[in-house]
Amino acid sequence: MSLKLLNIGFGNVVVSSRVVAIVSPSSAPMKRLKDEAKKDKRLIDASQGRKTRSIIVTDSNHVVLSAVQAETVAQRFDSDDSKIT
Repeated sequence: MSLKLLNIGFGNVVVSSRVVAIVSPSSAPMKRLKDEAKKDKRLIDASQGRKTRSIIVTDSNHVVLSAVQAETVAQRFDSDDSKIT
């Protein structure tokens, strides 16, 4: 079995097959999504205390915050550099 991991910055990774969306946190709906996830204890803050620059939504309905730009995370998502067997 081979898992592809997605580097979301500062030593944090997520399993890329579980990612549903990579979005920018600046819009009002994304702020509501983040607040609801925090209230429901589904929020994972992987920004290491830095400004949130992307929000990653998983198929388990968890919301992951990252300090890496959404475009950068999306480029990493497309690359095949990070496979683990």
